[in-house]
Amino acid sequence: MHPVTITNGTVGGVEVMTVLPRQGASPKNADRVLINLHGGGFSSGWPFFSQLESIPIAARGRIKVISVNYRMPPQGRHPDASEDVAAVYRELLKTHKARDIGIYGCSAGGMLTGMAVAWFDQVGLPQPGAVAIISGSLGAAFQGDSAQITPYLGGKLGVPAPLTETIPHPYFSAASRRDPTVAPVVSPALLAKFPPTFIATGTRAADMSSSVHAHIQLLKAGADARLHLWDGLEHCFTYNPQPPESLEAFDLMIRFFDAQMDRTERPLSSARR
Repeated sequence: MHPVTITNGTVGGVEVMTVLPRQGASPKNADRVLINLHGGGFSSGWPFFSQLESIPIAARGRIKVISVNYRMPPQGRHPDASEDVAAVYRELLKTHKARDIGIYGCSAGGMLTGMAVAWFDQVGLPQPGAVAIISGSLGAAFQGDSAQITPYLGGKLGVPAPLTETIPHPYFSAASRRDPTVAPVVSPALLAKFPPTFIATGTRAADMSSSVHAHIQLLKAGADARLHLWDGLEHCFTYNPQPPESLEAFDLMIRFFDAQMDRTERPLSSARR
């Protein structure tokens, strides 16, 4: 369905997989790149989920996608994954403008996308042109109505444990859910600095309430955020690339990144004229 070429290597000292459309990047995307952060619950997902997330976007968008093998337990603990994303991003900034870089991920990768934005702010890196969060959250867990109900409707994820100050996951063993680099949604000031954000999931996904909450909080903070919901579909439904809803999600996200990168270029072009 989506012919690409894949090469393995490192960027900024971090293992990555570079996915290119078989026919090459389109002329308008020659200087653009997307960074993919794979799902897998901060415990798995490389390289299979990386391929599921990167291949359709690279092929359909005719754009280079670099998927990051960020650190996870047992070796990795927060903020190791955010530091790995920053290392890749910092290296790409040597050859790309920040506005020409987009970041996206699904599930844990979507959560890490928000965490990376928070980490960039903390370490003084410029924000990318846009980000996309698929079946993810800007909090430290999936909570709310959908997290409680969808498991009883046959959802993939179980009912979440009651919230505690600490987070019952090895990756976050030394982290607090009040830390904006873990849960950006707790900081309106940070949300106000977010780049344009695309949020997508299904109405039968345990993350739906958290996705809706993230969208509302971004809008309240004055950020540019777009929410897309597909009726009756599950957490990470895009991992099946064949249904029309997955193709719609891919194409809408590609269109979003393209529009944001075009928008950030226009004022500079006008100024030069």
